[in-house]
Amino acid sequence: MSMQVFSARVQNGAIVPDDGIELAEGSRVTVIAEEAGAPSELSAADEAELAESIAEADRGEVISAEELFRRLSR
Repeated sequence: MSMQVFSARVQNGAIVPDDGIELAEGSRVTVIAEEAGAPSELSAADEAELAESIAEADRGEVISAEELFRRLSR
């Protein structure tokens, strides 16, 4: 499965990807929406980092919450 991270806007109730993004009809997407009125956009570098993080999780390269909290408490 191939994943891509991209920005989009809501127009007339539909999620419309930014220019240059092509999705096949019926594509399944996951949306992470910011709070209304709280503008934020990911930079290209942030989008690339998010895409790599998703790929790592898909490969099972994750740590438990317990391990995360142990690392953070150091």
